[in-house]
Amino acid sequence: QVRLVESGGGLVQPGGSLRLSCAASGFIFRISGMGYYRQAPGKQRELVATIRSDGSTNYVHSVKDRFTISRDNAKNTVYLQMNNLKPEDTADYYCYAENTLGPDYWGKGTLVTVSS
Repeated sequence: QVRLVESGGGLVQPGGSLRLSCAASGFIFRISGMGYYRQAPGKQRELVATIRSDGSTNYVHSVKDRFTISRDNAKNTVYLQMNNLKPEDTADYYCYAENTLGPDYWGKGTLVTVSS
């Protein structure tokens, strides 16, 4: 199996920055793309950003030019750099990894709160 451990959430003021990390361990060879979803209270889960094994990335429109996803293959870790955070970015952020052999893997989530 694959284990995903997230870190980096917390409370930040509007306009501030945070960096989320997601470290994968276990059967890494099963993983292709990785990324983050988020879910705010009372809202549906939303795909925020993805990065594929070839390094290509995709972002939801609302975070383009503010968030950057990157991947350190040597450390089996994905990073989500979040700049110019807004109150509407407040949510639980979940790391996921695409499983080439079955259901995707998920982290437990980390809370990001943007508030003054």
